[in-house]
Amino acid sequence: MVAALQHSALLAALHLEWFEVIDYASAQKPDVPSGTSRALAERLGAIRTPQHVIPPLAVSGSVEARGTTVAGVQIHSVRLPSYSVSTEVIFGNADERLHLRHEAGSGASPYVAGTLLAIHEVTRRVGVTRGLDSLLFEH
Repeated sequence: MVAALQHSALLAALHLEWFEVIDYASAQKPDVPSGTSRALAERLGAIRTPQHVIPPLAVSGSVEARGTTVAGVQIHSVRLPSYSVSTEVIFGNADERLHLRHEAGSGASPYVAGTLLAIHEVTRRVGVTRGLDSLLFEH
């Protein structure tokens, strides 16, 4: 389902100018942001740089409090017990917000299913295909 999140977020970014990514993972995960959130930010940033009233580097106070910028997109990383890898994109306009969020369970099964689909599709493709969503949502 993370592929559905990615596909939906890319579609929303075509129409909505304000957005940020929140990356959730367990307290033991040392890297920030996760590869999933980083890749999503890169893909979103390729569509558009989100709007900011105050650019992240121009805040008053600790710049790190705004997270990190990847491809022009802000990512905030949360590391707490009980989380597995989860990714959320929040789009905002005046007086409304759209939250898109994927939460993985405690096991690897969501990732195994996607890997198996990619393995099945590899013999049908020429060149590089990036993103499971491109396999699931082809035109």
